[in-house]
Amino acid sequence: MLRALFLACLVFATASLRSADQPNILLILTDDLGFSDLGCYGSEIETPTLDRLAAGGIRFTQFYNTAKCHSSRVSLLSGRWCRQAGDESLARAVILPEVLQPAGYFTAMSGKWHLSKQPTDFGFQRYFGHLSGACSYYKGDKTFRLNGQPWQVPETGFYTTVAKVDHALGFLNEARAEKKPWFLYLAFNAPHAPLQPLEADYKKYLGRYDSGWDKMRAARLAKQRELGLFPPGTAPAPRPENIPAWESLKPEIRDWEARRMAAYAGMIDRVDQELGRLVADLEAKGELENTLILFFSDNGACPYDRASTGMDAEPFDGVTSWSDSTGWARARNSPFRYYKQNQFEGGIATPAILHWPAGIKAAPGSIVSTPAHLVDVLPTVADICGAQVPESFPGREITPLAGISLKPVLEGGEIKPRPPIHFIFSSDRALRDGDWKLVSFQSEPWELYNLAQDRTELHDVAAQHPDIVARMSAQWHEMTADVLRASPKERAPVAEKAGGHVHREWSIYTGENGAVTSSRGMAGTTARKKSAATGKTLSIRARVGTKLRVEGGELILECSGDDPGLAFDNLGALPSPGPYELSFRVQSRASGGGEVYFTTDAKTKLPAGRHVEFEVVHDGAWHEVKLRLDTTETLHGLRLDPCAGPGSVRLGGLEMRDTTGKVLRAWP
Repeated sequence: MLRALFLACLVFATASLRSADQPNILLILTDDLGFSDLGCYGSEIETPTLDRLAAGGIRFTQFYNTAKCHSSRVSLLSGRWCRQAGDESLARAVILPEVLQPAGYFTAMSGKWHLSKQPTDFGFQRYFGHLSGACSYYKGDKTFRLNGQPWQVPETGFYTTVAKVDHALGFLNEARAEKKPWFLYLAFNAPHAPLQPLEADYKKYLGRYDSGWDKMRAARLAKQRELGLFPPGTAPAPRPENIPAWESLKPEIRDWEARRMAAYAGMIDRVDQELGRLVADLEAKGELENTLILFFSDNGACPYDRASTGMDAEPFDGVTSWSDSTGWARARNSPFRYYKQNQFEGGIATPAILHWPAGIKAAPGSIVSTPAHLVDVLPTVADICGAQVPESFPGREITPLAGISLKPVLEGGEIKPRPPIHFIFSSDRALRDGDWKLVSFQSEPWELYNLAQDRTELHDVAAQHPDIVARMSAQWHEMTADVLRASPKERAPVAEKAGGHVHREWSIYTGENGAVTSSRGMAGTTARKKSAATGKTLSIRARVGTKLRVEGGELILECSGDDPGLAFDNLGALPSPGPYELSFRVQSRASGGGEVYFTTDAKTKLPAGRHVEFEVVHDGAWHEVKLRLDTTETLHGLRLDPCAGPGSVRLGGLEMRDTTGKVLRAWP
């Protein structure tokens, strides 16, 4: 009631700003799209719709995301850094539909949500899609919703990329019937794994990648030079040690990898085809001229080669599930280094296209090198639409906007020097301030690059400029603590010595039928005991950097400091939905804060999902901890990190209870 009254007041306050010239807003987000994955950014994949929009609009070459799915969505919708906005809860922000609806807009979303609650709880009048972070393209999952209600995925004839545009077109017809300008947020889950293209799209590209990732990358780099995306002389990142030359691979691995890239290409091609349907509808309705189309990706290409099923089967059978490939991720992020989750350019710089014939004054086809970020979208759209961004909102603690309006860029001008652009995901971090970029790989020592001279981050000049490193490091820590309100674990100092830039889920190309990763082997120690509460066998897996043993009813962890913690792979079918209470005793001689991550569906992979932070006293004494897992759904996955640094930790009396106090699970 209070929220409805508040929105009514906003409607009254912004009524005078409405005009027939207000543009429609089409906001498009793809999932795990690499920098060079579109034709207009160097790709051989056929993307005529997006190429046309780029030719008639503007393209950015330094447009940034957060390097991760959910955090990019938070920043895109809220105009704030993810932690600052309250993370998935959005408890410290208002988001785009809540800004545009009072300005007279019909608000709709179709696609992947990946945040708390539902889109209809945050100002979207219409919604179709899945609340989860990933799902089967053919079978969906149980999180599909239509306007706030559960929606049953059809057994046949369903494909997520197509269904999302089908419903988007229906929502636009509803907006037209109400004679309102509209805001449509279209969030594809492609080309995020599992790699499940449509048959025709897959077969279109089958065989095209038999020559391998080295030749594909060389061709993309050459096309990027022809397109003028970078200054002459920009050097591409060299081959990293973890990516072998294509010709050195075994024939069976080359065959498997060529088929994986054909699947990627087919999925990206399908996104473009469906956008072609949408653009054709706008043209037929006479709306394309005054529709601001914004196209982005949530992060760079994904390198995490998790378990694949049916590697010798067809990826379009609805059952087969192929994982990501590190080798192709490197080529897809050309010319940059690194990948999704890393704060190097390969993880955070992705395609960004804006098209608006009635409003963009810059020359059609312009290439913009001005640094920008997803946090700039809300301020830009609000500025263009004459919408008021509220400074208060019922039930939320509103923080200031982090982004700036890019309207001057659309008008052919330049923006004034902006505040530093902040980056963080887990232990990866960075800060962009003018031409300087400070970056750390998984909290290893800071590296410093002058991106005006070294866009591909090949020449670390931290040793030559310790004063700049000190200044920017202090800026990063100050923003992380005061603006983002991040946990002590996330803002801990970087390491003094460098380690190897490796990740346990990157592909290792030594397998008989494709890559092998330590994550496939379920690295770590696993303890299996019967639950005292249920009598069922439950598994506890020590995460990387953790050794686990069970002694006298206690869990004893020896942590190296490299992402320590426990994963609970088999919770079994819990008898009741949440909320839950997780309680335990902890005796620690380690360091850093504690965190719990949890999921409520099989598709969301930890540490995605929700999380709760808690303080840990590392004095060697026993301390009681009780944590509320605030969900109304049934728990599926659980991860407990009782520390963030090296040392030993003992856990006792680890139990999960329901709201009545009944013990549902107990460990060990």
